[in-house]
Amino acid sequence: MEVLSKATIETWILPYLTPGKRGFDPKVPVHEIVMLILYRLKTGCQWRELPLKQFFSGQALTWNGVYHHFNKWAKNGCWQRVWVELLRANRMHLDLSSIQLDGSHTPAKNGGEAVGYQGRKSAKTTNSLFLADNSGIPLAIASPQEGQHHDLFEIQTLFAELCDLLRASGVELKGLFLNADAGFDSVALRAACEREQIEANVKTNPRSKKAESTDYEYFDEELYKRRLVIEQSNAWLDSFKTLLVRFETLVRNWVSFHLLAFVVLFLRKIAKIQKV
Repeated sequence: MEVLSKATIETWILPYLTPGKRGFDPKVPVHEIVMLILYRLKTGCQWRELPLKQFFSGQALTWNGVYHHFNKWAKNGCWQRVWVELLRANRMHLDLSSIQLDGSHTPAKNGGEAVGYQGRKSAKTTNSLFLADNSGIPLAIASPQEGQHHDLFEIQTLFAELCDLLRASGVELKGLFLNADAGFDSVALRAACEREQIEANVKTNPRSKKAESTDYEYFDEELYKRRLVIEQSNAWLDSFKTLLVRFETLVRNWVSFHLLAFVVLFLRKIAKIQKV
């Protein structure tokens, strides 16, 4: 099963992966290591169940070796660099007429960093915040938090992370319209958007005391309907089985798998655009 072609991997991923102290092992083509990592992302199989002989044309690495490379590149920030540079080079293919903010809880089976009990799901989960463009393409993920925290926990810090990633990718924040549901209706988020000169289109939370205020707050009902595309984005991410249930204990590896999924989804969109 080929998630991305060899040529695509060599163009958009390999230039940003750091070699070891002795360089890359010539007996093990790096694109094949990436293919195996993408295979795990797509299928959700255990590291030890990777089909090594199917992917390696020469001397096969062990599954430990594949994980070593993935973990090393995650630790070095390579996967984020891949995503940032892909966005920077192709941001003209994004639909930034509005962006969508949402949170997602994922069951965490092995424990680890940023895992906590979430009563609504009756399970230990990890909560992550995402931004997507107006067509549902995922743009950014903030540092995951323990599942017992709601979406507004540390919202100013986490929203700044999301904005920093977009800024690093060359995306102009000033003037963007941001849709968010009533769960994000807060003074803190609106203040964070104001600092970035982003127009916050946040649905009023009827349970909030602020809902009774007579102060005017911008809200465009028609624009808010576009928020549905982030549900489509979540469905696309769910097609990567590794992201359905969290088994990674390290936050950086969990985030790295999401960034890889972002890369795959965006490259597929670019390929479709280029065929038209």
